[in-house]
Amino acid sequence: MSEISIVDQNNNEVGKRTLNPAVFGLEADTTFVHRVYSALASAQRGGTSKVKDRSEVSGGGKKPWKQKGTGRARAGSNRQAQWRHGGTAHGPQSDTSFATRINKKERRRAFCLALSACLRDGKITIVDKVEFDAVKTKSFVQMLTTMGATTGLVVLGEANRAVELSGRNVVNSTVLLDGQVSLHDLLKSKRIILTSAAVDNLEERLS
Repeated sequence: MSEISIVDQNNNEVGKRTLNPAVFGLEADTTFVHRVYSALASAQRGGTSKVKDRSEVSGGGKKPWKQKGTGRARAGSNRQAQWRHGGTAHGPQSDTSFATRINKKERRRAFCLALSACLRDGKITIVDKVEFDAVKTKSFVQMLTTMGATTGLVVLGEANRAVELSGRNVVNSTVLLDGQVSLHDLLKSKRIILTSAAVDNLEERLS
């Protein structure tokens, strides 16, 4: 069982918590996480390359020469792939999909593996709650500094407009609800600050 300290916004310990081993206590499996991450990243890729096939290039309406009697190979159009200025056969199209099928259990396991790795690496800090009296970037930066971080991912268990707007302009920092966090967010963040409510929601949803 993984046990971690709970702190307040001033980084003072206010208690301890035992984390669910099914979510935060998995052994490392970097190959599996890489496969799922690559599939999710490929699904975000858009088809930005496009070539014209023989039906799209201009010209080619007239048969170049008669079918028989010339001694040359028969040809029906001068816009075939082997001709100069002809169309491209089997080239990339703008509607090409690069998605690889990943089922829900695989995505869930990769997410838990990433959470477990973050906990082992000491990247996760759990706070009892994050609240600001007003929308103020200075308050958000001060909280990060108190936690010993300059940037970070703050995960809330419920919406808090003051916190979300306060962290909006902080470079390389993000404020998300627990249901909005992706595998990419976990892997790229150097520091992850979870509220107790967010941990409750994650354990309930992932275990």
